[in-house]
Amino acid sequence: MQGLGAFPWAWGPDPKDGTLYSDTWITLGWSPGDFAVSHDVYLGDNFDDVDAGAESTFLGNQVATYTIAGFPGFAFPDGLIPGTTYYWRIDEVNDTEPNSPWKGPIWSFSIPPKTAYFPEPADSAESVDPDGNLSWTPGFGAILHNVYVGDNVDDVSNAAGNPPSGSTTYDPGPLEMAKTYYWRVDEFDSVETHKGDVWSFTTEGAVTALNPVNGAVDVTQTPVLTWAPGLGASHEVYFGADAASLELKGSGNLGSESFEPGQLEWDTTYYWRIDEANNANADSPWTGPLWSFTTANFLIIDDFESYNDLDPADPASNRIFNVWLDGFDNPALNGSVVGNANPPFAEQTIVHSGNQSMPMSYDNAVGKSEATLTLTSSRDWTVKGVNTLTIWYRGSAGNAAENMYVALNGSAVINHDDPDAASRISWTQWNIDLQAFADQGVNLANVTSITLGLGNKNNPVAGSAGMMYYDDIRLYPPAP
Repeated sequence: MQGLGAFPWAWGPDPKDGTLYSDTWITLGWSPGDFAVSHDVYLGDNFDDVDAGAESTFLGNQVATYTIAGFPGFAFPDGLIPGTTYYWRIDEVNDTEPNSPWKGPIWSFSIPPKTAYFPEPADSAESVDPDGNLSWTPGFGAILHNVYVGDNVDDVSNAAGNPPSGSTTYDPGPLEMAKTYYWRVDEFDSVETHKGDVWSFTTEGAVTALNPVNGAVDVTQTPVLTWAPGLGASHEVYFGADAASLELKGSGNLGSESFEPGQLEWDTTYYWRIDEANNANADSPWTGPLWSFTTANFLIIDDFESYNDLDPADPASNRIFNVWLDGFDNPALNGSVVGNANPPFAEQTIVHSGNQSMPMSYDNAVGKSEATLTLTSSRDWTVKGVNTLTIWYRGSAGNAAENMYVALNGSAVINHDDPDAASRISWTQWNIDLQAFADQGVNLANVTSITLGLGNKNNPVAGSAGMMYYDDIRLYPPAP
C-alpha cells in the first residue's frame, strides 16, 4: 500500500481473508486507512447483513485496531460455532473528512466443523488408484475416528459399530477396478460422536465424464453427452429426470462415446450413467457412476464451450473460425479475424463464464469488421416467450471508440447505444429487446443467422482497429 498515495480503507486483515481458524474465540486485527481516527466494526455469520451494516452485526465504534469475539464480555460471548463462516468489515471514520466513513471490504474466517472434512480422494473423485489409502482432516476437537466403506450408499450411510482409530488415514484394502465406492468418517471428541457425510469415489477403469461435467448448471436444452471410455468394449446409456429410475436409452461399442437425449425441459435436473461390458474381463460388466446436470432457464445461442483445435480432417473438428465466419478470406470488405493465431483458437483466459470465449480482432480501415454464425438449431426465438437477446462482451486496453452492432438474418441491425462500448475492458452485458428486430421484419420464429460487428454495417466508413471478446449469447424470457 505504501508509496501509492493516500489509501483511506482498512487493510491487512489478521487472520487473512478466508482463513480456517481452529478455535472458538478469536482476535481480529487490521491496518488502518490513512485518514482513520476511529473504526466502525461489523461482525456476523451472514454476509448480506454485514454488507448492509445491519444493527445486529454492528459491534460499535472504537479507536483500537483489533477486536475480540467468542469470549465472555465480547461479541459471541458463548463462543464461535464450529462449522460456521463469519464475516467482518471495518469502516474507517474521520468526522473532519467529507468522504467519511470509508466502507471497508468484507473479510471472512471459518471455524472447522466437528465432522471430518477435506476428504482425500475428494468427494466424487474419478480414476482413483484402487490400491490407495483414504485420508481426511479431522473434525474440530476430534480424537478418534470410525470409518465405514462400501459399494452401497445406503449401507454406508446406516453403518455403525466399527472400531475407532486415532489415525486420519485408512487402508480399505485392494478395491475393484471401475467401481464406485462410498465412505464415511464419524468423529468422536471425548463427549459425543459426530456422524460424517457420505463421500464417494470411483476407481480407475471406469468411464469418466467429459461433457457436461458432473453437477453442471445452465446446460443447453439440446446437449450432446460425451465421455471417455473405461475398460469396456461396449456400453449402455441410462438417462432420465428421476435418479432412482433411469431408463436405458441406447447402447454402442468402443468409439461411439456420445449420446443426444433430444429436446429437454428448461430448468430441470437430469441424471445419466454409462454401464460398460467386456466379455474378455471376468469383472465385467461395470456399473458407472451417477452424474447429473441442470438445464438452463434461458436459451443458449452460443456459450463457446464446444469449440476445439482438432485438425479439420478429423470428423470431431470444431474450430471456432470455421463456425463464426469472419473476414479472413475477404479482408478488403471485412476486417475481422476470429480466433487466436495459435491454439487454443478459442480464448481460454479472458472469459465471462465457463472455459472459453470468442476473440475477434478488427481492423476498420476497410469500414467494418464482423463475424457471422449460421444457426442450425435454436432458430425459434419465440419459444417460452423469450423477449431479450443478451450478449456479454469486453474490449482490450487501447481500443478506440467504435460503433458495435448485432444483426439478425444478415440485414436487421441494432447498434449499441454506447459509442464507447468497444473500449470497455471489463465484461459488460448488452441486452436487446427482440421487438427491435421484429420491427425490421425479422421472423423471430425462424432466425437463420446472427452477426457481431464493429463499424457501420450498411455505410462502412474507415475506423480504428482493436480486439473484442464475446461470450454467453443467450435469450431470456420475461422476468417472472
